[in-house]
Amino acid sequence: MNPFRNRHPVRPALVALGSAVLLAASVTVPSAAAAVAEERPRSSAALDWYDTTAATVAAGGAPTQITNSRTWAVSWLAAARATRLVPAGVDRGDFQDAALASAVHDALVALVPARTEELDAALRTTLEGVPDGPAESKGVAAGARQARLVLADREGDGLDPASVNAPFTVPSAAPGVWQPTPPAYAPAAQYGNRLARPFLLDSPDQYRLPAPPAPPAPDSARYRADLAEVRAYGAVDSTVRTKKQTETADFWLGSSLTLYTEPLRVALARSPQSSAGRAGLVALFHVALVDTQIATSDTKYAHLRWRPVTAIRTGSIDPDPAWTPLHTTPAHPDYPSGHTTYSGAAEAVLSALVGPRTAPFELTSPTAPGVTRTYTAWRRLSQENVDARVYSGIHTRSADEAGLVLGERVATHALRNAARLFGTL
Repeated sequence: MNPFRNRHPVRPALVALGSAVLLAASVTVPSAAAAVAEERPRSSAALDWYDTTAATVAAGGAPTQITNSRTWAVSWLAAARATRLVPAGVDRGDFQDAALASAVHDALVALVPARTEELDAALRTTLEGVPDGPAESKGVAAGARQARLVLADREGDGLDPASVNAPFTVPSAAPGVWQPTPPAYAPAAQYGNRLARPFLLDSPDQYRLPAPPAPPAPDSARYRADLAEVRAYGAVDSTVRTKKQTETADFWLGSSLTLYTEPLRVALARSPQSSAGRAGLVALFHVALVDTQIATSDTKYAHLRWRPVTAIRTGSIDPDPAWTPLHTTPAHPDYPSGHTTYSGAAEAVLSALVGPRTAPFELTSPTAPGVTRTYTAWRRLSQENVDARVYSGIHTRSADEAGLVLGERVATHALRNAARLFGTL
């Protein structure tokens, strides 16, 4: 058993969000029974295009996670706006299916042109299932229009790979100050995120930590306890980390975008919403996650907290120059953890829009082959992320717990401003 785990109170509960805010965004909160119901027969357009988006990003996406999150956000925001207002005199479902398909198709073609052939085929398949007539033609036109407008609105937002990895001058070495980490000692990554234009935040630093919490001082008792935990449980040759804890570290090692694609799909498949409501769920999820990643980099580079490997190898607390983490440390500061800001925001959106619990679902991970885990609550994913980054040896628990707080705050902001997000341009 890890004696360091759950040392601190659970973070504050989600801010209560009135149904009026979600209704204004064309997203309604289902009943408790609906939240756990198995998928029922309904139009497959939203799920089909969800899978098409996932395949498009996986096959032709960018090397930077936030750029791929932007692709999801732009495509599905266009779909949510296109499906929100149905013209009089046409079948609602047919219009929304055509509008959703057209919007996501056109946005993805613009953002991932290498996948045009596959996207064209997917659009033909969807439209073959929609009767010819004004619902189809008006839906296609609405989707195309919103794709053009959202793409134009987000042009030059600083979320392209070159901008994301803008140059950063490393400060002089000092206790607590981030320095490039072994083995590659690579330049700082993702500094440019904090210079990008958010979707809904007023500025990247709007929710900068501390507010509270604050990062513990390098000479504080809290930080000494944090470092002792990572030193013991996060070492590549740890004698106290269990097999199950190592599995947790491996399972959550990869891209958060990849690891949360299936949980979001589960929520989408079990949602009783129309195509418009389901498009809104996906759009709001990814808009919140883009803004969370921007806010994360802002706080990281505001505090510039060194990574555990630097603190353990060179710090004043019993330095061990040979200490090596289980997993390679990413090339950006410790506080807060990006994985946990992502999971905190994802949990907040899913809990608010589909409820905190769901029927059991299975999840696999590309970094833990052969392992399948079963979940019934979004919060469990967040808890495992916190532990995983400690067991990997790449984050302190303080940084992980602060990440949950920051992600929740940014996502709550997105939920509160959903009406502004989903208004048509």
